[in-house]
Amino acid sequence: MASLDPRAVLKERPSVGLIIGLVIAGICALVSFSFDILNGDPVHFFIALGLAVAPVPLLLAGVLALDRLEPEPRTNLIFAFAWGAGIAVLVAGLLNSLNLVYVAHQLGDENSARSLVATFGAPPVEETLKGLVLLGLFRYRRQELDGPTDGIIYASMVGLGFAMSENVSYYIAALNENGAQVLAATLVLRGVLSPFAHPLFTSLIGISVAYAAHRRGPSGLVMIIAGWLGAMILHGIWNGFASFGGLGGLAIAYLILMVLLVVELTVIFRDRKRIIGLIQHYLPSYERNGLVNQADIFMLTSLRRRSHARAWAKAHGGKAGARAMSDYQLASTELGLLHARAARGGVDEATFRTTQRSLADLMAYARMSFPIPERHQARAARGVPPPGYAPGAPPPGRWPGQGPGYGAAGPGFPPGGSGTT
Repeated sequence: MASLDPRAVLKERPSVGLIIGLVIAGICALVSFSFDILNGDPVHFFIALGLAVAPVPLLLAGVLALDRLEPEPRTNLIFAFAWGAGIAVLVAGLLNSLNLVYVAHQLGDENSARSLVATFGAPPVEETLKGLVLLGLFRYRRQELDGPTDGIIYASMVGLGFAMSENVSYYIAALNENGAQVLAATLVLRGVLSPFAHPLFTSLIGISVAYAAHRRGPSGLVMIIAGWLGAMILHGIWNGFASFGGLGGLAIAYLILMVLLVVELTVIFRDRKRIIGLIQHYLPSYERNGLVNQADIFMLTSLRRRSHARAWAKAHGGKAGARAMSDYQLASTELGLLHARAARGGVDEATFRTTQRSLADLMAYARMSFPIPERHQARAARGVPPPGYAPGAPPPGRWPGQGPGYGAAGPGFPPGGSGTT
């Protein structure tokens, strides 16, 4: 039996706009790279490109590891990365170059002009261009911004894409100096010590946009402006210390970066607890429909137990079993978040009921697709539940797939926006 894609419930299919955006981002990336090729040896370009791309899989894995509780749609993540690697880098490069020409003409000193533009000119330009993709999500995919974690994830994707393409230019410049030491130093500074600088700065915009997605009135706009200014100021401080501060300034810059990293990780873990609280609050209402039981809720409130449940499903049902468990976990989480959006007035009743029905149908379908170990099939046929299916969970009240599906009854739209059922 084929499993369903939870994102199909949210109509997360590649749209014409998304495809056009990806094409434009790809063209911009090629144009940006063509400038790099023309400015140096083509062999140097491919060496620089390899060095810039090499750490990206590890960095992406690190970012996506923070997004395991409620993974974002892959199409949105790809678009954010492509925007950073193509459109943002190309336009920022052109604007920064124009700023450099102007400031150098005024000062008559190109080196001083570079430092000034890096400190005061580049941060507003780069953070604005990276932040535009977050405003796009706010305008067209607001339902995906369920909390600060989502804002951080999208900001990190656009920041990693931007940093990757930007590093190509830095590595080419180092190679053109014909100094292995220069290249090594640049590689350590850009690829090892500060790969998360761009994602961390832009994450302030991501957090503010996610906050605004949950608010009505001027407070959301004020928060976005504050986040935008924070990203630009911290980016400027980082560039300023790196340009003017020498080794001591560089050490201070890295200290600021580490503090920002700790703060944002704290925000992510607090947001994870919030989502778990939503699951514990809203999902018990669906027990009477057979969609969940206490063992399910116990499993859903821990990443470790979710992982154990997927491992169990894969061991007894192969890839199809693991997919069914993943579908169930994601649909359950989305159902809790849907109730939270309704409670704060972020979704109308008709949309709530339609999405609720789709998610509940998916959960029921996934439960019926859970594997039953061969040694327990006879017991299951007699309606006798075998041992718990989620390692570490208390014995389930009903074996997965043996209870009724989501029927006509069920929790409706929270009356009065209270979020209760």
